[in-house]
Amino acid sequence: MTIRILVVDDSPFMRKSLQKMLEEAPDLKVVATARDGVDALEKIEEYNPDIVTLDIEMPRMDGITCLKKIMATHPLPVLMVSSLTQEGAQATLDALSLGALDFIPKESSFATMTIMQIQQDLQEKVRRLATSPKFHPRSPAEPPAHAAPPAPAAARPLPARPAVPLPPGTALPISPMADLLVIGSSTGGPKALQDILPALPADLPVPCLVVQHMPSTFTKPFADRLDGLCQVHVKEAEQGESLKAGTVYIAPGGIHMLYGARGPKGCVELSPEPVTSLHRPSVDVLFLSVAEQYRGQVLATILTGMGADGAKGMEQLKRKGAHTLAESEESCVVYGMPRAAVERGCVDLVAPLPDIAGHLRRHFRL
Repeated sequence: MTIRILVVDDSPFMRKSLQKMLEEAPDLKVVATARDGVDALEKIEEYNPDIVTLDIEMPRMDGITCLKKIMATHPLPVLMVSSLTQEGAQATLDALSLGALDFIPKESSFATMTIMQIQQDLQEKVRRLATSPKFHPRSPAEPPAHAAPPAPAAARPLPARPAVPLPPGTALPISPMADLLVIGSSTGGPKALQDILPALPADLPVPCLVVQHMPSTFTKPFADRLDGLCQVHVKEAEQGESLKAGTVYIAPGGIHMLYGARGPKGCVELSPEPVTSLHRPSVDVLFLSVAEQYRGQVLATILTGMGADGAKGMEQLKRKGAHTLAESEESCVVYGMPRAAVERGCVDLVAPLPDIAGHLRRHFRL
């Protein structure tokens, strides 16, 4: 299947660069380009693309206004092209709240990353988002789009639980109640967290550690935005700070967040290691540190995201007796990270996003 793309940017250089990087993949075709939001809306009507890459700062009609009109009149997957400045971070977070599925940072594309890295990331995001369950729900009998081939039998981990979702209506156990909540997410995660965390009351009896794949300039504005929406306190995590009940700690971009055993409820540890990790921060690095260091009961949750980050760590947590929860395919922007955990057989409950906050509240008896 060829994925048809509309590239929207006021810079001719960016339009040509994005088109060239995308069309080097045989399954991706840029059917049109647009120089601003007005032009984009006309091209969407004319070409009916599968996905749009959308710049934020443009004349006549900016990307945020254009995105609102797209979602109101012609909903389809949108990938934002954003700057890594403070203003760019705020605008990108606005876009994700309004329905954009993900973003690529403009500066990274032409300064700090190699063209090969950028191209692979761009192509994979476009490929996954264009077939997102958010816009293309599938029947249970239909195979997942771009599903990875099964691993050889010798390479598969021994499952801790059968790798099947539990029947509808099954809840997380309320005993033993968890003393620590950990959450991992990636593509689609900002909107998912914005749905879940505001539903938790201020008297959440445990600390919550969150890894969301984001650049370093985005995580503090994201934490501040959530703090304004939530009853619980949300902040960007800091090295060595003691964990407190009713507080959500967002891992800073560009560095790993680990659980440290110091203090009554533990503390935050930030580290550049392992430098070989595909993501920094990494969900696996957090989950594995909790499995190794934490002695209480844990509730681990994996939300929407591309790839498999978190599955290995969740498997280790499950072996230590943790309660585990994963977002179901029907509500995921990309059903990659939750699916990887389910396939390892380490998930107690698979639930759609609108139900997850309720499962958490019931587990914590709130």
